[in-house]
Amino acid sequence: MEKPQISIIAPLYNETESFPHLVARLSKLMDSLSLSIEVVLVDDGSRDNTATLMRQLALLDKRYHCVFLSRNHGHQLALTAGLAAARGTEAVFVIDGDLQDPPELLPDFYKLYQEGYDVVYAVRRKRKENFVKRTGYYLFYRLLKSISYVEIPLDSGDFSLISRRVVDVMNQMPEESRFLRGMRTWVGFKQTGFEYERSERIAGESKYSFKQLFNLAYNGIFNFSEFPIKFMTRAGGTAIGIALVYFMIVLVKKLFFSDIIEGFTALLFVVILFSGVQLIALGIIGEYVLRIFFQAKGRPLYIIKEEIVDGRLKEPQNLKTE
Repeated sequence: MEKPQISIIAPLYNETESFPHLVARLSKLMDSLSLSIEVVLVDDGSRDNTATLMRQLALLDKRYHCVFLSRNHGHQLALTAGLAAARGTEAVFVIDGDLQDPPELLPDFYKLYQEGYDVVYAVRRKRKENFVKRTGYYLFYRLLKSISYVEIPLDSGDFSLISRRVVDVMNQMPEESRFLRGMRTWVGFKQTGFEYERSERIAGESKYSFKQLFNLAYNGIFNFSEFPIKFMTRAGGTAIGIALVYFMIVLVKKLFFSDIIEGFTALLFVVILFSGVQLIALGIIGEYVLRIFFQAKGRPLYIIKEEIVDGRLKEPQNLKTE
């Protein structure tokens, strides 16, 4: 197969139920367009029949390029593996394997790319998740926008069309704790949003637990904001200010009213205040130390167990250490 113009990347984890729908819609899309397209499916250590279905498909249809990771590395690292494997000479189209990101929007994204945009990111006009998740996403994006040192667009996820030159830069970025939508914004170049209504999952259940969502949010906040470290200084200054005010009140009462507050309550207040500030400070420092620790190890971001390209099994080129 000649080098494709566009690579469509979809990470998969236990998506046996949605897999036939995904393949049907992607195949129909490729048949309807004059563009040369490959689909890069990344199996993120699935425990169901997803990997078997991917192998069968890739051996029969050369348009499907399948990457199999050695274990479950997580959504962001699976996407990272897909970006590294993609051969599209013009751009890469990133979608979710559950079809909440409609692949049929590729022509609309590509039209904007042809107008000179290096990144076309999707902006969610409406979400189908439950109230708790919708509220959490809404608050997180607005918090991140208010504290980040880069202008990360509101309500935009990984669903996007990214030019080849931006993908090449992202592939060189060495972060161990990945937040791809932040990295994509940080790279710069000409970017624009495209509004769409996010669909419900076509089948199965979401694989993103609340714990994973919190980890992703942490990566966004700690990797693209100076706020946590500056917060410690502000919290310390605030605590000292409160303590000084309290000290002045006690001093005034002693000098002018001979009515000094008895010790236990005052002591308890001061201990709780300063202990709380110190614990928060240690926790924030610990987050940074932990990230430095994992980054300094220099381990591969992911390990490829198997790869099928152009209908043939390819020897995986491990290890990816950037």
